[in-house]
Amino acid sequence: MLPNSIFEITTEAQFTAAAIETFQFQYKNVVAYRTFCDFLNINPSSVKNIKDIPFLPIQFFKSHNVISSSEKPKITFTSSGTTGSITSNHHVASTTLYETSFLKGFTNTYGNIKDYVILALLPSYLEREGSSLIYMVDRLIKETHSNDSGFYLNNLDKLLLKIKSLEACNKKTILLGVSYALLDVIEKQKLQLKNTIVMETGGMKGKRKEMIKEELHTILKEGFGVNKIHSEYGMTELLSQAYSKGDGVYNCPPWMKVLTRDTEDALTYVENKTGGLNVIDLANYYSCSFIATQDLGKLHHDGSFKILGRFDDSDIRGCNLLVL
Repeated sequence: MLPNSIFEITTEAQFTAAAIETFQFQYKNVVAYRTFCDFLNINPSSVKNIKDIPFLPIQFFKSHNVISSSEKPKITFTSSGTTGSITSNHHVASTTLYETSFLKGFTNTYGNIKDYVILALLPSYLEREGSSLIYMVDRLIKETHSNDSGFYLNNLDKLLLKIKSLEACNKKTILLGVSYALLDVIEKQKLQLKNTIVMETGGMKGKRKEMIKEELHTILKEGFGVNKIHSEYGMTELLSQAYSKGDGVYNCPPWMKVLTRDTEDALTYVENKTGGLNVIDLANYYSCSFIATQDLGKLHHDGSFKILGRFDDSDIRGCNLLVL
Protein backbone atom coordinates (compact mmCIF):
# COMPACT_ATOMS: atom_id res chain seq x y z
CA MET A 1 0.00 0.00 0.00
CA LEU A 2 1.25 3.45 -0.86
CA PRO A 3 0.68 5.80 2.09
CA ASN A 4 -1.17 8.38 -0.03
CA SER A 5 -3.76 5.76 -1.01
CA ILE A 6 -5.33 6.15 2.45
CA PHE A 7 -6.89 9.40 1.22
CA GLU A 8 -8.91 7.42 -1.33
CA ILE A 9 -10.69 5.37 1.36
CA THR A 10 -14.48 5.55 1.05
CA THR A 11 -15.74 2.31 2.61
CA GLU A 12 -15.37 0.38 5.87
CA ALA A 13 -13.87 -2.55 3.98
CA GLN A 14 -11.21 -0.33 2.43
CA PHE A 15 -10.37 1.14 5.84
CA THR A 16 -10.05 -2.31 7.42
CA ALA A 17 -7.82 -3.58 4.61
CA ALA A 18 -5.60 -0.50 4.83
CA ALA A 19 -5.40 -0.77 8.63
CA ILE A 20 -4.32 -4.41 8.55
CA GLU A 21 -1.75 -3.73 5.84
CA THR A 22 -0.45 -0.78 7.84
CA PHE A 23 -0.21 -2.96 10.95
CA GLN A 24 1.86 -5.53 9.07
CA PHE A 25 4.21 -2.80 7.81
CA GLN A 26 4.62 -1.25 11.24
CA TYR A 27 5.11 -4.57 13.01
CA LYS A 28 7.92 -5.32 10.59
CA ASN A 29 9.55 -1.88 10.52
CA VAL A 30 8.84 0.01 13.77
CA VAL A 31 10.99 -1.59 16.47
CA ALA A 32 9.19 -0.01 19.44
CA TYR A 33 5.82 -1.21 18.16
CA ARG A 34 7.06 -4.71 17.34
CA THR A 35 8.58 -5.02 20.82
CA PHE A 36 5.23 -4.07 22.34
CA CYS A 37 3.32 -6.55 20.16
CA ASP A 38 5.79 -9.33 20.98
CA PHE A 39 5.36 -8.61 24.69
CA LEU A 40 1.63 -9.27 24.20
CA ASN A 41 2.45 -12.48 22.29
CA ILE A 42 0.73 -11.16 19.16
CA ASN A 43 1.25 -13.30 16.07
CA PRO A 44 0.99 -10.93 13.07
CA SER A 45 -0.53 -13.67 10.93
CA SER A 46 -3.46 -13.91 13.37
CA VAL A 47 -4.45 -10.27 12.87
CA LYS A 48 -7.52 -10.43 10.63
CA ASN A 49 -9.58 -7.43 11.71
CA ILE A 50 -9.15 -4.06 13.41
CA LYS A 51 -9.92 -5.31 16.92
CA ASP A 52 -7.09 -7.85 16.64
CA ILE A 53 -4.57 -5.00 16.29
CA PRO A 54 -2.68 -3.98 19.48
CA PHE A 55 -2.82 -0.27 20.35
CA LEU A 56 0.45 1.22 21.52
CA PRO A 57 0.15 3.20 24.80
CA ILE A 58 0.76 6.84 23.97
CA GLN A 59 3.44 7.03 26.69
CA PHE A 60 5.81 5.17 24.33
CA PHE A 61 6.28 8.45 22.46
CA LYS A 62 7.97 9.76 25.62
CA SER A 63 10.35 6.84 26.09
CA HIS A 64 11.01 5.39 22.63
CA ASN A 65 11.77 6.48 19.08
CA VAL A 66 8.56 5.44 17.34
CA ILE A 67 9.58 5.51 13.69
CA SER A 68 10.25 3.02 10.90
CA SER A 69 13.85 1.79 10.96
CA SER A 70 14.07 2.47 7.23
CA GLU A 71 13.23 6.17 7.62
CA LYS A 72 14.84 9.27 9.07
CA PRO A 73 12.73 12.06 10.58
CA LYS A 74 12.18 15.16 8.46
CA ILE A 75 10.87 16.95 11.53
CA THR A 76 10.20 16.08 15.18
CA PHE A 77 7.13 17.44 16.92
CA THR A 78 7.13 17.74 20.70
CA SER A 79 4.27 17.97 23.15
CA SER A 80 3.76 20.80 25.58
CA GLY A 81 4.29 19.98 29.23
CA THR A 82 4.75 21.42 32.66
CA THR A 83 8.24 22.36 33.80
CA GLY A 84 10.29 19.24 34.45
CA SER A 85 7.79 16.87 32.82
CA ILE A 86 8.81 14.46 30.08
CA THR A 87 7.45 15.46 26.69
CA SER A 88 6.43 13.27 23.78
CA ASN A 89 8.45 13.23 20.58
CA HIS A 90 6.81 12.35 17.28
CA HIS A 91 9.43 11.75 14.62
CA VAL A 92 7.76 12.47 11.28
CA ALA A 93 9.31 10.85 8.22
CA SER A 94 7.06 12.57 5.68
CA THR A 95 5.91 16.15 6.12
CA THR A 96 4.09 15.76 2.80
CA LEU A 97 1.92 13.03 4.30
CA TYR A 98 1.15 15.23 7.31
CA GLU A 99 0.28 18.23 5.16
CA THR A 100 -1.93 16.15 2.87
CA SER A 101 -3.73 14.76 5.91
CA PHE A 102 -4.53 18.07 7.60
CA LEU A 103 -5.38 19.87 4.35
CA LYS A 104 -7.75 17.13 3.20
CA GLY A 105 -9.11 16.81 6.73
CA PHE A 106 -9.97 20.50 6.83
CA THR A 107 -11.56 20.40 3.37
CA ASN A 108 -13.51 17.28 4.31
CA THR A 109 -15.14 19.21 7.17
CA TYR A 110 -15.28 22.85 6.09
CA GLY A 111 -14.89 22.93 2.32
CA ASN A 112 -12.51 25.09 0.30
CA ILE A 113 -10.02 26.78 2.61
CA LYS A 114 -9.74 29.73 0.20
CA ASP A 115 -13.28 30.68 1.24
CA TYR A 116 -12.03 31.55 4.74
CA VAL A 117 -9.86 33.91 6.68
CA ILE A 118 -8.09 32.16 9.57
CA LEU A 119 -7.23 34.09 12.72
CA ALA A 120 -5.07 32.02 15.08
CA LEU A 121 -4.89 32.90 18.78
CA LEU A 122 -2.43 30.29 20.05
CA PRO A 123 0.02 32.02 22.41
CA SER A 124 1.02 28.95 24.43
CA TYR A 125 1.94 27.12 21.23
CA LEU A 126 3.67 30.06 19.52
CA GLU A 127 5.88 30.59 22.56
CA ARG A 128 7.59 27.21 22.21
CA GLU A 129 9.23 25.20 19.45
CA GLY A 130 8.13 21.90 17.96
CA SER A 131 4.35 22.37 17.96
CA SER A 132 2.56 20.28 15.32
CA LEU A 133 -0.49 22.54 15.76
CA ILE A 134 1.50 25.65 14.81
CA TYR A 135 2.94 23.80 11.80
CA MET A 136 -0.57 22.90 10.67
CA VAL A 137 -2.19 26.28 11.27
CA ASP A 138 0.69 28.12 9.59
CA ARG A 139 0.12 26.08 6.43
CA LEU A 140 -3.67 26.53 6.64
CA ILE A 141 -3.18 30.29 6.94
CA LYS A 142 -0.98 30.29 3.83
CA GLU A 143 -3.56 28.22 1.94
CA THR A 144 -6.25 30.87 2.50
CA HIS A 145 -4.22 33.24 0.28
CA SER A 146 -5.60 36.09 2.35
CA ASN A 147 -3.59 38.96 3.78
CA ASP A 148 -6.17 39.11 6.57
CA SER A 149 -5.23 35.66 7.89
CA GLY A 150 -2.55 35.39 10.54
CA PHE A 151 -1.36 34.62 14.08
CA TYR A 152 -2.04 36.77 17.11
CA LEU A 153 0.01 36.59 20.29
CA ASN A 154 -0.98 39.11 22.95
CA ASN A 155 -2.43 42.04 20.99
CA LEU A 156 -6.13 41.41 21.59
CA ASP A 157 -7.09 44.95 20.56
CA LYS A 158 -5.65 44.34 17.10
CA LEU A 159 -7.44 41.01 16.89
CA LEU A 160 -10.77 42.57 17.87
CA LEU A 161 -10.39 45.25 15.20
CA LYS A 162 -9.66 42.57 12.58
CA ILE A 163 -12.68 40.47 13.62
CA LYS A 164 -14.99 43.50 13.41
CA SER A 165 -13.57 44.49 10.03
CA LEU A 166 -14.12 41.00 8.60
CA GLU A 167 -17.63 40.85 10.07
CA ALA A 168 -18.45 44.20 8.46
CA CYS A 169 -17.58 42.89 5.00
CA ASN A 170 -19.33 39.53 5.58
CA LYS A 171 -16.12 37.51 5.19
CA LYS A 172 -16.24 33.92 6.38
CA THR A 173 -13.74 33.65 9.21
CA ILE A 174 -12.42 30.98 11.56
CA LEU A 175 -11.11 32.16 14.91
CA LEU A 176 -9.00 29.27 16.20
CA GLY A 177 -7.85 29.78 19.75
CA VAL A 178 -6.56 28.08 22.86
CA SER A 179 -9.35 28.11 25.44
CA TYR A 180 -7.94 30.57 27.97
CA ALA A 181 -7.04 33.09 25.23
CA LEU A 182 -10.59 32.99 23.82
CA LEU A 183 -11.87 33.78 27.31
CA ASP A 184 -9.43 36.70 27.44
CA VAL A 185 -10.98 38.08 24.24
CA ILE A 186 -14.57 38.11 25.47
CA GLU A 187 -13.57 39.47 28.85
CA LYS A 188 -12.11 42.40 26.97
CA GLN A 189 -15.21 42.84 24.79
CA LYS A 190 -18.34 40.83 24.07
CA LEU A 191 -19.25 40.32 20.41
CA GLN A 192 -22.19 39.31 18.22
CA LEU A 193 -20.60 37.33 15.40
CA LYS A 194 -22.51 36.41 12.25
CA ASN A 195 -19.81 35.19 9.85
CA THR A 196 -17.16 33.84 12.23
CA ILE A 197 -16.65 30.25 13.40
CA VAL A 198 -15.14 30.12 16.89
CA MET A 199 -13.00 26.99 17.28
CA GLU A 200 -11.33 26.07 20.57
CA THR A 201 -8.39 23.77 20.97
CA GLY A 202 -6.23 22.99 23.96
CA GLY A 203 -7.09 23.73 27.54
CA MET A 204 -6.16 26.40 30.04
CA LYS A 205 -2.42 25.63 29.88
CA GLY A 206 -2.09 26.53 33.53
CA LYS A 207 -3.33 30.07 32.85
CA ARG A 208 -6.81 29.55 34.30
CA LYS A 209 -8.71 27.03 36.36
CA GLU A 210 -9.92 24.11 34.26
CA MET A 211 -13.68 23.90 33.71
CA ILE A 212 -16.02 21.37 32.19
CA LYS A 213 -16.43 21.75 28.45
CA GLU A 214 -20.15 22.51 28.60
CA GLU A 215 -19.46 25.42 30.94
CA LEU A 216 -16.62 26.69 28.75
CA HIS A 217 -18.75 26.52 25.60
CA THR A 218 -21.69 28.25 27.30
CA ILE A 219 -19.44 31.15 28.28
CA LEU A 220 -17.84 31.34 24.84
CA LYS A 221 -21.19 31.21 23.03
CA GLU A 222 -22.53 34.07 25.10
CA GLY A 223 -19.35 36.11 24.79
CA PHE A 224 -18.96 35.73 21.04
CA GLY A 225 -22.70 35.77 20.29
CA VAL A 226 -22.67 32.45 18.42
CA ASN A 227 -24.89 29.36 18.60
CA LYS A 228 -22.12 26.74 18.44
CA ILE A 229 -18.50 26.44 19.46
CA HIS A 230 -16.40 24.28 17.16
CA SER A 231 -13.44 22.19 18.40
CA GLU A 232 -10.36 20.49 16.98
CA TYR A 233 -9.13 17.18 18.37
CA GLY A 234 -5.54 16.33 17.60
CA MET A 235 -2.29 15.72 19.41
CA THR A 236 1.46 15.59 18.92
CA GLU A 237 1.36 11.84 18.37
CA LEU A 238 -1.21 12.05 15.53
CA LEU A 239 -1.02 13.42 12.00
CA SER A 240 -4.80 13.69 11.54
CA GLN A 241 -7.52 15.68 13.30
CA ALA A 242 -11.15 15.19 14.17
CA TYR A 243 -13.43 18.22 14.21
CA SER A 244 -16.57 19.10 16.13
CA LYS A 245 -19.05 21.59 14.69
CA GLY A 246 -20.78 21.91 18.03
CA ASP A 247 -22.11 20.07 21.10
CA GLY A 248 -18.73 18.39 21.58
CA VAL A 249 -19.44 15.70 18.95
CA TYR A 250 -16.36 14.91 16.85
CA ASN A 251 -16.15 13.30 13.43
CA CYS A 252 -13.05 11.71 11.91
CA PRO A 253 -11.88 11.91 8.31
CA PRO A 254 -12.17 8.61 6.36
CA TRP A 255 -8.57 7.56 7.16
CA MET A 256 -8.99 7.98 10.93
CA LYS A 257 -11.15 6.05 13.41
CA VAL A 258 -11.78 6.04 17.14
CA LEU A 259 -12.58 2.98 19.27
CA THR A 260 -13.32 2.93 23.00
CA ARG A 261 -11.65 0.40 25.28
CA ASP A 262 -12.92 -0.74 28.66
CA THR A 263 -11.35 1.35 31.41
CA GLU A 264 -10.68 -1.80 33.46
CA ASP A 265 -9.62 -4.10 30.62
CA ALA A 266 -7.59 -2.46 27.83
CA LEU A 267 -8.16 -5.38 25.46
CA THR A 268 -11.96 -5.21 25.62
CA TYR A 269 -13.98 -2.72 23.56
CA VAL A 270 -17.11 -0.84 24.61
CA GLU A 271 -19.60 1.37 22.78
CA ASN A 272 -22.07 4.00 23.94
CA LYS A 273 -20.41 4.09 27.37
CA THR A 274 -17.34 5.81 28.75
CA GLY A 275 -14.08 4.21 27.69
CA GLY A 276 -10.47 5.01 26.90
CA LEU A 277 -9.97 6.33 23.38
CA ASN A 278 -8.00 4.17 20.95
CA VAL A 279 -7.19 6.12 17.80
CA ILE A 280 -6.36 4.69 14.40
CA ASP A 281 -4.59 7.31 12.30
CA LEU A 282 -3.47 5.81 9.01
CA ALA A 283 -1.52 8.99 8.22
CA ASN A 284 0.93 7.84 10.94
CA TYR A 285 2.22 5.31 8.43
CA TYR A 286 5.91 5.64 9.32
CA SER A 287 5.44 5.73 13.11
CA CYS A 288 2.44 4.02 14.71
CA SER A 289 -1.15 4.24 13.49
CA PHE A 290 -2.67 2.48 16.49
CA ILE A 291 -2.50 4.55 19.67
CA ALA A 292 -4.12 4.02 23.06
CA THR A 293 -4.57 7.58 24.33
CA GLN A 294 -5.14 8.77 27.88
CA ASP A 295 -8.41 10.44 26.87
CA LEU A 296 -11.80 9.19 28.02
CA GLY A 297 -14.74 9.36 25.66
CA LYS A 298 -17.93 7.84 24.35
CA LEU A 299 -18.25 6.33 20.87
CA HIS A 300 -21.53 6.58 18.98
CA HIS A 301 -22.92 4.08 16.48
CA ASP A 302 -22.19 6.40 13.53
CA GLY A 303 -18.49 6.59 14.41
CA SER A 304 -18.69 10.06 15.97
CA PHE A 305 -17.44 10.49 19.53
CA LYS A 306 -17.34 12.80 22.54
CA ILE A 307 -14.44 13.60 24.86
CA LEU A 308 -15.35 13.03 28.50
CA GLY A 309 -12.07 13.71 30.27
CA ARG A 310 -8.77 12.00 30.96
CA PHE A 311 -7.42 9.16 33.06
CA ASP A 312 -6.48 10.50 36.48
CA ASP A 313 -2.87 9.30 36.35
CA SER A 314 -2.02 11.13 33.13
CA ASP A 315 -0.42 14.54 32.87
CA ILE A 316 -2.57 17.23 31.27
CA ARG A 317 -1.11 18.41 27.99
CA GLY A 318 -1.76 18.46 24.27
CA CYS A 319 -4.89 19.42 22.35
CA ASN A 320 -8.37 19.45 23.86
CA LEU A 321 -7.46 18.25 27.34
CA LEU A 322 -10.31 19.94 29.15
CA VAL A 323 -11.34 17.82 32.11
CA LEU A 324 -15.03 16.91 32.15
